[in-house]
Amino acid sequence: PSAVQRALATRRPRGNTAAPAAGFATRAPSTTAPAPAPGIVDTMVARLAPTMDLRVGDKAGGLRLSGTVGVVVMMGLMTLLPTLVLMMTGFTRILVVLHFLKQAMGTQSAPPNHLVGALALLLTGFVMAPTMSDVHRVALQPWMEGRIEQVEMLERGARPMREFMLRQTRERDLQTFVEMSRPAVPPKTVDEVPLVVVMSAFVTSELRTAFQLGFALFLPFIVIDVVVSSVLMSMGMFMLPPAMIALPFKLLLFVLVDGWQLVIQSLVQSFR
Repeated sequence: PSAVQRALATRRPRGNTAAPAAGFATRAPSTTAPAPAPGIVDTMVARLAPTMDLRVGDKAGGLRLSGTVGVVVMMGLMTLLPTLVLMMTGFTRILVVLHFLKQAMGTQSAPPNHLVGALALLLTGFVMAPTMSDVHRVALQPWMEGRIEQVEMLERGARPMREFMLRQTRERDLQTFVEMSRPAVPPKTVDEVPLVVVMSAFVTSELRTAFQLGFALFLPFIVIDVVVSSVLMSMGMFMLPPAMIALPFKLLLFVLVDGWQLVIQSLVQSFR
């Protein structure tokens, strides 16, 4: 053989070419990272999730939920917050009166219901502005500054709302709901009445006041309907709908007397 052939025959390959021992199989290197242990995953979730405690009852024998369960329960309770806020403000009275005004004028789709609801919500914010300022001053601001706890914040925030509802609630309605609740110990003062009883009496009083304002709104428009119907009957126009003829006169009267300003002013002053 030539010198080149002898050099290739004597050349050793680079790397470890030793055969694996008997009974052991070779394993290719893994390209994926090892899966974290379940305990590590739980620790990471606990660190990322917000810390929240929910306590129902007193410290001695109450129910306390914390961690993920407390977050889920608190999120479920927050879904009821819009309903509670609407039932504790003047939204009910304003919305009912605006719907009565729409029916009295005889306009079926003007203004639309979405606009009526938005206007009622806007007027509710205007009416509740002083009460919400008190809630922010006595409850939210000290809580955000870390001077009070969550439970005390809720207790302080409920006081201005409670005072607003009691100012708008008739004493007769409040007494009726207190009797229907049948408390073990009858309340001696208004401050001892449960908040649920105050809310129920407040909503009842709001509906009564809204129907009174609605009746006052219906009167001028009913007069126009009666006059138009009498004129049409005297002229022998029995087939002509009186509502179609009376609608332009209703709109004209409402615009001439600046009806929107009068209605909104009356609604706002009814809460004073």
